[in-house]
Amino acid sequence: MKKKILVVDDDRAHARMLDTLITDWGYEVFLAEDGDRGVDMVQSQAFDMVLMDMKMIRMSGMEALGLIHEYNPSLPVIMMTAFSSVDTAVKALKIGAYDYLTKPIDFDKLRLTIERVMERIFLKTENKTLKDRLKQERFHHDILGKSQAMATLLDTIQMVAPTDANVLVTGESGTGKELVSSALHENSPRKDHAFVRINCAAITETLLESELFGHEKGAFTGAERKRKGKFLQADKGSILLDEIGEMSLGMQAKLLRVIQEKEVAPVGSDQSTRVDVRVIASTNRDLKAMSLAGEFRQDLYFRLNVVSIDIPALRERTEDIPELALHFLEQFSQKNKKDVKGFSPDAMDAMIRYEWPGNVRELMNAVERGVVMARSDYILREDLSFIQPDPAESGSLESGLENYSLSEIEEKTILSTLAAAEGNKSETARRLGITRKTLLKKLKQYGKA
Repeated sequence: MKKKILVVDDDRAHARMLDTLITDWGYEVFLAEDGDRGVDMVQSQAFDMVLMDMKMIRMSGMEALGLIHEYNPSLPVIMMTAFSSVDTAVKALKIGAYDYLTKPIDFDKLRLTIERVMERIFLKTENKTLKDRLKQERFHHDILGKSQAMATLLDTIQMVAPTDANVLVTGESGTGKELVSSALHENSPRKDHAFVRINCAAITETLLESELFGHEKGAFTGAERKRKGKFLQADKGSILLDEIGEMSLGMQAKLLRVIQEKEVAPVGSDQSTRVDVRVIASTNRDLKAMSLAGEFRQDLYFRLNVVSIDIPALRERTEDIPELALHFLEQFSQKNKKDVKGFSPDAMDAMIRYEWPGNVRELMNAVERGVVMARSDYILREDLSFIQPDPAESGSLESGLENYSLSEIEEKTILSTLAAAEGNKSETARRLGITRKTLLKKLKQYGKA
């Protein structure tokens, strides 16, 4: 496949000249008439590099560079500038430009620069930059991310951790609920005492009572010796009740008593023991809705939900993906004794665009597979496990669409994506890989604007 180069220049004659020249060198060229259009195109499709003018009417090259690198830090951008703007070009290098060329453009130098980019020399530099930044910005307890959503999450942890309040940690599977729970304990006055974890969904109701509260010798068949339960093990520390939404109503009543009375009675004993435990519960279910439906005790819900921390899904903080991916890359390269240096631009672009239904856990698994499968120094798009064959290339259609026209399929896709995004047009445009302007135009055609 031809490498794709985006030329961003509001001088149409100059842009067409570059188009002709670079196309003759064997590349596929796309044109954007100003910085804002260039940013939109980068967000809607994958490119191998960007060649961009510094001075443009609607959005300067410097501003566009910042937005492009905020979206995809791995994408190399070469700036074009007049001799009088060299100082500005140097500033562009400092904020992430790969290189700059002065006008009038030296064609030989341009071709050499493009070839260097396509040989992926840039990857070593870009990935080193990201790794260095990752080390500087890494949050405590390996909670990674520079997005506003993660900043808010960390602020909440820092405020709540020093207190004794019970905390309900919610979020989709794979978002890092156990990591957040651990951060709450380790930043609390209880950090020098035990942090005990138990998965409520992995143990039957009978055994769960014994696991949580302990049992006396002979309390039931197989109880050959006395056993201390998780609550006593966590005395003066914290306990994480993972997947609390799977606990039966009967066990919920027993748990509520322990939380209210701050004492436990082992199975088979009439004697209670005082315990001082901070309770952290986590779930991917809507406990409020379950309590209203009678599927979860409302009084227990209120006891657990003194403070609620909701972890955003990875698709809601795509700007964190490069840092997370590089963190896992370094981790799994060492584990598998492979010297994988980074990701190709189209691989990084694919990761940014993907929905990640399995969230950070799925990203971690995808990067580990990519490291194992990498046949070069860099993980390529085809090394990523979530990449599926393009239906347009395979000639197959999703079941049930064979009888619709192309325009009808387009309309159904756009409207269903809009519904899935709960009416958020910016999010819908991002998921579809089109600009918001294009989306609004389409919705107007369907009478849905």
